[in-house]
Amino acid sequence: MSSEPVETRTRILDATVQMLEEHGGQGVRMGDIARQAGVSRQALYLHFASRTELLEATTLHVDLKLDLEERLAPSRAARTGAERLALYVAFWGQYLPDVYSVARALMLAQDGDEAAAAAWKDRMDAMRDGCRAAVDALQRDGTLAPGWSAATATDALCMLLQLPNWENLTITCGWTHRQYVERMQSMAARLLLAQPGG
Repeated sequence: MSSEPVETRTRILDATVQMLEEHGGQGVRMGDIARQAGVSRQALYLHFASRTELLEATTLHVDLKLDLEERLAPSRAARTGAERLALYVAFWGQYLPDVYSVARALMLAQDGDEAAAAAWKDRMDAMRDGCRAAVDALQRDGTLAPGWSAATATDALCMLLQLPNWENLTITCGWTHRQYVERMQSMAARLLLAQPGG
């Protein structure tokens, strides 16, 4: 089987990443992407039936290039809920800088762009799944802090890890990535982990 369809698809996805990074998600149209990728609009639509499908595939393409599954492996292999929480926060804090330009483009474009909104929601749902898994591990161990349900604890952890918070702390406030990870791990543990004698 020819590798041409796979190469064309990859070229389209790479072109989409480049355009999102360069244009911040604003006005990135299918025709522009086709031109950037060096393919016809017809060829583009043969690979991606809609702009939503293309943007969602682009975020998955970025995850694949950045070895998302390998990066998540330590938190998934954690033996305790506390360890899983710390490792998931570390993963997220180390992953955000690598996906920042594409993530920010989708986040900023979502209000007036249904396709960007769908792609952004897909990514945030995936992040929420990771938060839920960490909280479920705490609950399983009996170490989830009193007063939290799994749902409300997941809500709180998701809020803590939102991109605008990372952006404000690292870019505006000047925290290093290491400081961000260590401080967010500490905050998440104080918030959600039952304290001895508490």
